[in-house]
Amino acid sequence: MPAILFNNARVFDGTSGDCPQGMQVLVENDLIREVSGKPIKAAEATVIDVCGRTLMPGLIDAHIHAYGSDVNVTRIAEHGETYRAAYAARMLGHALDCGFTTVRDVGGGDYGLSQALADGLIRGPRFLYSGKFLSMTGGHGDFRRLHEHDGMCACSAVHAMGHVADGVDQVIRAAREELRRGAHCIKIMGSGGVASPTDPIWMNQYRDDEISAIVHETVERRSYTAAHCHPASAIRRCTALGVRTIEHGTLIDPETAALVAKTGNFVIPTMVIIFGLVELGRQLGFPAASQEKAEIAARQAMAGLEHMRQAGVKMGFGTDLLGKLYTQQCREFTLRSEVFTPLEILQQATSVNADALMLKGKLGCVAPGAYADLLVVDGDPLKDIQLLAADGRNLKLIMRGGELVKNQLA
Repeated sequence: MPAILFNNARVFDGTSGDCPQGMQVLVENDLIREVSGKPIKAAEATVIDVCGRTLMPGLIDAHIHAYGSDVNVTRIAEHGETYRAAYAARMLGHALDCGFTTVRDVGGGDYGLSQALADGLIRGPRFLYSGKFLSMTGGHGDFRRLHEHDGMCACSAVHAMGHVADGVDQVIRAAREELRRGAHCIKIMGSGGVASPTDPIWMNQYRDDEISAIVHETVERRSYTAAHCHPASAIRRCTALGVRTIEHGTLIDPETAALVAKTGNFVIPTMVIIFGLVELGRQLGFPAASQEKAEIAARQAMAGLEHMRQAGVKMGFGTDLLGKLYTQQCREFTLRSEVFTPLEILQQATSVNADALMLKGKLGCVAPGAYADLLVVDGDPLKDIQLLAADGRNLKLIMRGGELVKNQLA
């Protein structure tokens, strides 16, 4: 892969709002080799003149479901593996075109999809996956409807995305199996949810000993546990039990936000799925009981962001989109702009997410030794975050792992 030298760039490094101009960035193979305000000697490199535009790290979406082919989760298994794979290819290609050079799949993603992306069989971002999520019987990951009984056929929707596992021995085995299959982390259902048919959203899920056992397995693997949590009680509990990333955190209160800030855990809010379902859920076949839960979450979601911002919680960036809503991925920037500054949102989608994913210094930054995942924005996203909410139209260049995915600067 030929070396590339970016010249005359205004660099946002993923953290600081002080973006120096006239910078040079040298990429060799899939890594950033040098960042300097002085001329870099690289005689063999291809030079790309950024013309003073903003060069920044590729975006990270830390909460997706590549196989989530329907907003009605009970229908996902019925689509079959081939359909889900085709949906994933379309969704991931769209994400890359929007500037997301890394995604973390927290429910369903697997080695096969990861390898297809790595081998260039389909277009998409760098792909991290938790494998199948873990849910207790009757929990947020148990997609059986009320009339369905035990058995493989009844549980088929669950097996498309996750394990239903009860008791310490079962959850340990399920966690170990996903780690064996290359999972970057383990995702558990720590509370009730919106899309699941039989559990109230306020419900805490899994016992303390079950969660602790899963956390132990991930720590021993030098990995971590992520937990789906909506209510404050579930957030407090999972934080105390060693979970690293809280997914959603929608119903958090000020006291819980202060606790999470003190412990240094991460929260990955996902605003766009909530408002997308409220607006389009009925039209897309979202079940009535789930629609009601989505509307409850929507009434408190923005206040939760305010609580976490005021407390200083480390917040990442996620979207959690399902079915046809995948096209709203960039809307997350617009929704967050009601609470956060552009700099805060940019940090969430780059350096904070990288830290949450245990990849600080490799992703979400423009620094020597980091992966060469880079964007060139036509304009200043630190003044106008809407530049990133336009489905990639304001991106003049997208680089993933040193490869030019898009280049309009020739």
